Amino acid sequence: MPESSDPSQYVRERHNDGSRDVRWPAAPEPLAVPVYDNHAHLEISDGDEPLSLDEQLERAAAVGIRGVVQAGGDIESSVWSADAAASHPRVLAAVAIHPNEAPAYAAAGRLDEAIAVIDELASQSRVRAIGETGLDFFRTGEDGLPAQFESFEAHIALAKKHGIAMQIHDRDAHDAVLEMLQRVGAPDRTVFHCFSGDAEMARIATARGCYLSFAGNVTFKNAQNLRDALAVTPLERVLVETDAPFLTPAPFRGRPNAPYLVPVTLRFMAVELGIDLDELCAQVAENTVRVYGSFED
Repeated sequence: MPESSDPSQYVRERHNDGSRDVRWPAAPEPLAVPVYDNHAHLEISDGDEPLSLDEQLERAAAVGIRGVVQAGGDIESSVWSADAAASHPRVLAAVAIHPNEAPAYAAAGRLDEAIAVIDELASQSRVRAIGETGLDFFRTGEDGLPAQFESFEAHIALAKKHGIAMQIHDRDAHDAVLEMLQRVGAPDRTVFHCFSGDAEMARIATARGCYLSFAGNVTFKNAQNLRDALAVTPLERVLVETDAPFLTPAPFRGRPNAPYLVPVTLRFMAVELGIDLDELCAQVAENTVRVYGSFED
C-alpha cells in the first residue's frame, strides 16, 4: 500500500479559468434536526479561498451537518479518505476505483493491484463503503468498457466480503448497472450516489432494496426526472449528498459546493415532497446511519 497522505491537507486543486464565480456561498440557516452528507470529495479544493478539512467540517457542523462520508475514486484519494476518517470523528470513508479510472489502471496492467489496495483499505473500521464504483458510458469509450465491468463486479464482491455498503456511480448506464446488480446480487446496502435516473428506475431500484442519494442537481430547472424520481422514492430509502465540490444546488449553481450547503438541497426536497423539513431530516439521518453505521463508533 502507498504511504498514507496527510488528511489535513488537500491533495488536488481545481483551477478556476475565470469563467465561473468561485466565491463560497453564504451559509444557509442551520437545520434543527442534524443530518449527514453521504458523499463528498473533500480532498479536492475549490473556491476563492480553499478550505482545510477541519474548516469544511466546522462549517458543516455549524449548520447541522453532523458528519460526512468522504468518497475515493483512485488509490490516492481512497488512501486520503481512509486517513481522514481515521483521524476525524465526523468523517467516514468510502474507497474505490472510479469507473472512469478503471480503464487507465487496466491499460497499465495495474487494475488487480489497485483493487487489492481497495480491499486492504476496506478492512479499516471507519471505511464503511466501497465507492464510488459502477459504470459510466458517458466518458468512457467502447474500448474501456470491459475494464469498467471487471472493476464494478470486483467492487461488488469487496462490499460483500467486508459487509459494508456500496456507492454506485451510474452515468448513462442505468440498464447495465441494474442488470449487473441483478446478475451477481447487490450488496445488502447499495446506494445510487447522485441518483440520475427517472421515476421508473427509482421504483425498480428501491423495490430491490437500494437507497437513492439526491444531490444538488435535484434543484436544477432541467432535472424534472430527478424530482419525479424523488416523488416515488419511499422516505426510508432517501439519502442526501453534495458530491462536493460539484453539483452546487440552485441558486448557487456553478459556485463551489461543500457539505455546509446540504440544508439548501434538503429544504428544496421537503417542499417538493410536501413534508415537514424536520421530518425529512430525521428520516434521512436515520437512513444514513442504517447504511453506514454510527459515526461515533
